[in-house]
Amino acid sequence: MRIATYNVNSITARLPRLLAWLESSGTDVVCIQETKCSAEQFPHEQLRELGYEAAVNATGRWNGVALLSKVGLEDVVTGLPGGPDYEGVQEPRAISATCGGVRVWSVYVPNGREVEHDHYGYKLDWFRSLATAVAEDAAGPRPFAVLGDFNVAPTDEDVYDPAVFAGLTHVTPAERAALEALRAAGLSDVFPRALKYDRPYTFWDYRMLAFPKNKGMRIDLVYGNEPFTKAVTDAYVDREERKGKGASDHAPVVVDLDLDR
Repeated sequence: MRIATYNVNSITARLPRLLAWLESSGTDVVCIQETKCSAEQFPHEQLRELGYEAAVNATGRWNGVALLSKVGLEDVVTGLPGGPDYEGVQEPRAISATCGGVRVWSVYVPNGREVEHDHYGYKLDWFRSLATAVAEDAAGPRPFAVLGDFNVAPTDEDVYDPAVFAGLTHVTPAERAALEALRAAGLSDVFPRALKYDRPYTFWDYRMLAFPKNKGMRIDLVYGNEPFTKAVTDAYVDREERKGKGASDHAPVVVDLDLDR
């Protein structure tokens, strides 16, 4: 089974590229973030033509997550159980389902904006709710993984220059502690290999030629429990998909599993 996580930064804007990537990559299950559309606008028909079922949690022009699967889509849970609201609503940032015997979450963790902003506290609250929500599955016997855009670089080595990010979100001790608490629920970081250069960055800003200069961050992560990580045969960042006109500012992270290992 091939599973991927991909922040598409608008599925409407990126649809031709996404469909082409799905056809060429042979991916069975894809966790999508930043759909930036409503559930009614989601391209179910085009995805069905490629053999994918889709479960969607999306409400409009911001945020939005989805799961695409060629191997079944069962026991769908929309949203983060017990998750916090922001400005009176629970934003569409999580969806989970069982796909071919693997329990999968697609998550788009809040950005946090600035350390002094209310959104930063919301981000930390969201992480605490996520750790609680996944604890039972993480400790269970079934392969289980949380995949998505976590908006946190786990270590200084996961950003191109730590000095550039000093005092900013994505690298603060509190955010990294929240990641550690998630791992403590029984999950491990499935570290991907880089297809170019020495660090597997997953995000490069559109500005200042960040991609050709490889000024990136590793913030799109795959956290799996022991049955999941034991089945991993390969993991890589598909950096090629970040190239060219109309690309997302994120690259897909792809994980291959042999569930019979």
